[in-house]
Amino acid sequence: MNNLRKKYQNKIVPLLKKELGVNNDLAVPRLKTIVINTGIGQEQGQKEALESMADQLAVITGQRPVMTRAKKSIAGFKLRQGDPIGLKVTLHGRKMYDFFEKLVTIALPRVKDFQGTKINAFDGRGNYSIGLTEQLIFPEIDYDKIDRTRGLQVVIITTASDDDQARRLLKLLGIPFEKEKV
Repeated sequence: MNNLRKKYQNKIVPLLKKELGVNNDLAVPRLKTIVINTGIGQEQGQKEALESMADQLAVITGQRPVMTRAKKSIAGFKLRQGDPIGLKVTLHGRKMYDFFEKLVTIALPRVKDFQGTKINAFDGRGNYSIGLTEQLIFPEIDYDKIDRTRGLQVVIITTASDDDQARRLLKLLGIPFEKEKV
């Protein structure tokens, strides 16, 4: 079992049970899924860009990504229905906890001028989104082997019923939220 999962089981669950006033361990909010996605856009050599980014996502997450395709045609973007437009990886279980721990302890501190993640990036149902401007913050990515930097979106899906419970869970798990401006 990974360190973060042990911390969750041994320290966070009892603390949240007490704070939320619940008796059942399963009523305590927990991480459910993490989805990492990236868009490629209309580039020259799009096939090579997709393959390159797929390899990078596989190295970062430990799981092969799935190609996402356009749902409908948009003439202004020269996009046809079914064209590949990005990649996504959905993580569960051990790989999810491993990725989360790597994100919090290694990747986010490597962001230049990092002030913390946005505290208001919740969706109203206890899910949290983090936008990363480049994939280079992950140590597995070799700077010499990338053709261009691309952004990633990380969506953390929890079982929390509202944003306050999710915020408390993520804070206890180690997400570095930005300081509130007074």
